[in-house]
Amino acid sequence: MIALNQLLRPHILSLTPYSSARDEYTGSVGIFLDANENPFGSASGSGNYSRYPDPHQGAIKQRLAGIKGVRPGQIFLGNGSDEPIDLLVRATCRPGQDSILIMPPTYGMYEVSAGINDVNVIKVPLTPDFQVDTDRVLATITENTKLIWLCSPNNPSGNRLQDQAIHTILEAADQSLVIVDEAYIDFSDTPSWTTQLDRYPNLVVLQTFSKAWGLAALRLGMCFASEELIHVLNKIKPPYNISAPTQTLALEALDHETDKNEFVQRILAERTWLTNALQTLPSVRLIHPSDANFLLVQFDDAPGTFTHLIDQQVIVRDRSKVVLCEGCLRITVGTRAENEQLMHVLRHKDAPVASADLPLGTGEEAQRPEAVSNA
Repeated sequence: MIALNQLLRPHILSLTPYSSARDEYTGSVGIFLDANENPFGSASGSGNYSRYPDPHQGAIKQRLAGIKGVRPGQIFLGNGSDEPIDLLVRATCRPGQDSILIMPPTYGMYEVSAGINDVNVIKVPLTPDFQVDTDRVLATITENTKLIWLCSPNNPSGNRLQDQAIHTILEAADQSLVIVDEAYIDFSDTPSWTTQLDRYPNLVVLQTFSKAWGLAALRLGMCFASEELIHVLNKIKPPYNISAPTQTLALEALDHETDKNEFVQRILAERTWLTNALQTLPSVRLIHPSDANFLLVQFDDAPGTFTHLIDQQVIVRDRSKVVLCEGCLRITVGTRAENEQLMHVLRHKDAPVASADLPLGTGEEAQRPEAVSNA
C-alpha cells in the first residue's frame, strides 16, 4: 500500500497553498469587491470575461464524474495533460535525487518535464512489438523511482499495452505512482483504467479533451487519481489554471457526448479505409495495428516520403529516428477528402518513372505489407 506522505517531497507536505478570492467566497451572487477585477466589463466585443473563473472547476467535475464513473474528488483538470504531468513530477521527485521511468518510444513530455525539473530519467524500451518488457521494468525500479509512465494506447506506435503487464507493475511497484496515459482511449474498444482507481491507490490515469472531443485548442486535460493525490495537485497548481471560456465550452461539449461518439465512429471508419488504401502502395513495408486515431507506417524511404509530402503541403510526423520506429511516419487519420489527397500524393511518388536504361516494373511481385499482432 502506497504511503503518499513518503512519496511526496517533504516541503510539499507542509506547503501552504495560495488562497484565492474564489476560495474564500464560493457563492455566485453578491457585489464582488474582493479580487481587484474590472467592474465595468471586458475590452472585448465577444463577451464579458472580467471575473475570475471557478478555480476548482466544480461544474465540469460534477458532470464529468457521471460520464467517467468516478467521484468528483478523483478528478483534476489541467491546462492540457501537460500540466498534471509536470505537477506530478514536481510533487514527488527531488531534483538530482529521484527518477522517473519511461518506456520508449512514448510521449515526449514525460522526459521533457523531468528534464526541466532536474529529475533523472530511466528508460526501459518497449519490446519490438511495442509491449512492456515487464521483467526489465521490475528489475529497474528502485526506491528512488517515483513515477512510472505507461502510454496506452501508445504514442507513436498506436497500440494499447497489455493489461496484465500494467496490473503486474501496479502490484509490484507499490511505492511508486504508476501513470497510465489514455489520451487515445476513446478509439480503443477496451475499458479505461479509471475503473481500477479504487483497487490501486498508486494508479493515476490521464485523459484529454484534445482528441475525441475535438477541443485541442482549449488545452484541457483530465487527471484521475485518489482523492488524497488530487488534493495535493490542487494544492500546488496555479489558482486559476482553467479559463472561464474553456470551462464554458467544456460544459457545452459534455452535453453533446453523442456528437463525440459519432466523431469516434467516423474516425474509426476512416482509419480502416486509410489502412486498406496504404496497403496498396509498393513503398509501404508495414502498417502497425492501431487503437488510436493515427497509424504508424513504415516506408521504404521514410525521409524522402516525408519531404515529398511536405512539398505537397500534406503534413505528417517523421518518427524514423525514434527507437523501434526506424523508417516510420506517423499519419493522423483525417477526413475522407484529406485521406484521399494523402493517397494521391503518395501514389504520385510511387508512380514509376521511365528510364532509358531500366525497364519499367509492373509491381506485380510486390508484397502487401504484413499485419502484425500485438496480442
